[in-house]
Amino acid sequence: MSTEDIKNQVIGKLKEVIDPEIHINIVDLGLIYRLDINEDQSKLEIDFTLTTPGCPLADVIEDDIHKACRAVLSKAKIVATLVWSPMWNIDFMSEDAKLELGFPV
Repeated sequence: MSTEDIKNQVIGKLKEVIDPEIHINIVDLGLIYRLDINEDQSKLEIDFTLTTPGCPLADVIEDDIHKACRAVLSKAKIVATLVWSPMWNIDFMSEDAKLELGFPV
C-alpha cells in the first residue's frame, strides 16, 4: 500500500479521536498540524496542538492519537509531538466543525 494511502487511513482513524470537552474530532478541529510517514512506513511523526495550553485532557488526547495511529501502523514507531506554534484558533476548524459549534462559515 502506498504511503499516501496509509496517510489517508491514519487521518481516517484520527477522525475517530474526539476532543472530550468539545465533542468534535481532532482533525475537523484543526488540531493536527503535520503527519509524515517515512518511505518504508516504519515511522510516523505527527505534530498536534490543543485548543488551549491548559487543557486538562491533553494526556487523553495524546494517548488516543497513539492508539489511532497504531491501529493503522501497528509496527511503526509513532512520534506524537505537542506543539504550540502556530497557536490554534477557530480558523483552523473545518466548515463542518464550525457549523456544529455555531460559528459562522
